[in-house]
Amino acid sequence: MPSLKLQNGTALVTGGGRGIGRSIAERLAQLGANVIITGRNQTLLDQTAAAIRSAGGKCRPLPCDITDLHSVTSAAQMVQREFGGLQILVNNAGIGGFSTPLHELPPEQWDAIVNTNLRGVYYCIRAFAPMMIAARRGDIINISSLAGKNPLPKGAAYAASKWGLNGLSYSVAEELRAFNVRVTVVAPGSVHTELSPHEGKNTSKMLQGEDIAHVIEMLVTQEPRSFISEVLIRPLTKP
Repeated sequence: MPSLKLQNGTALVTGGGRGIGRSIAERLAQLGANVIITGRNQTLLDQTAAAIRSAGGKCRPLPCDITDLHSVTSAAQMVQREFGGLQILVNNAGIGGFSTPLHELPPEQWDAIVNTNLRGVYYCIRAFAPMMIAARRGDIINISSLAGKNPLPKGAAYAASKWGLNGLSYSVAEELRAFNVRVTVVAPGSVHTELSPHEGKNTSKMLQGEDIAHVIEMLVTQEPRSFISEVLIRPLTKP
């Protein structure tokens, strides 16, 4: 049964239908939150929501394209109308790109990566942060990557999006801390999901979705007098 740590709180997880997002949504539901999961695949959203509800949690699937400002704004209006606000926003949705040198990368692939991994976070913060400012409380957690700290050959666009996300996050954290809104970057290394390339890696040694979910739990349940600005997560043994 869910605990009471986040009872009556509302959380939204982008890209919540699978992978890291699903693990985070499951953990927040276990903590008692009303969880909203967004994504573009209705089937995956419905499957995840059903699994969370069958385990005793509360979950609402909400189709949303975070690269479309109108779609994000409509989602925010629904959250305000039906839940009265939002306490936790996890910007998890992202796409990869790990096989093409930058000089060979098609412009449309660059746009897809940057629009999802960076512009989408901007849209979500723009839509949901005002609710937190009004309530003078909230947590915004942006899922970045160690690729936002280190070179990534054949993944320059992905790395650029994550370096940009880090800079965005540190700056927004300073803008919002005066309103008791905490902004944190979580930067995992190799995670066993469909996004991360597995060739030549021992997937049993890679980070799992539940490892990231555990960190999210620590962040949203810490004492209100503090906030953690950045978490770097690595596998204990290199895969």
